[in-house]
Amino acid sequence: MQRICFVLRVRPERLDEYRLRHRDIWPEMREALAATGWGNYSLFLRDDGLLVGYLETEDFERARADMDATEVNARWQAEMAEFFESLDGRAPDEAMRPLTEVFHLA
Repeated sequence: MQRICFVLRVRPERLDEYRLRHRDIWPEMREALAATGWGNYSLFLRDDGLLVGYLETEDFERARADMDATEVNARWQAEMAEFFESLDGRAPDEAMRPLTEVFHLA
């Protein structure tokens, strides 16, 4: 099992709306995430816009590719892109770059 952690940056003026959007994730988005191997998925947001994501999956690249192939993901990414800084033309899920794990207490 891979533990994946990544960071993105939410625009400070959009923090409240970003939080609201994640209170009620679309049911079909939840289903697609589970079906494509995004387990134990969590997002943490700091008041300055730093977003830290964590998930567990068997194969992150496969999970990301399988999710990318879903229609619901295309809709979600299109709606959420405006919330983020520094995407360089990429969708938010494409901008996720896993951090290197340096310690894990099992």
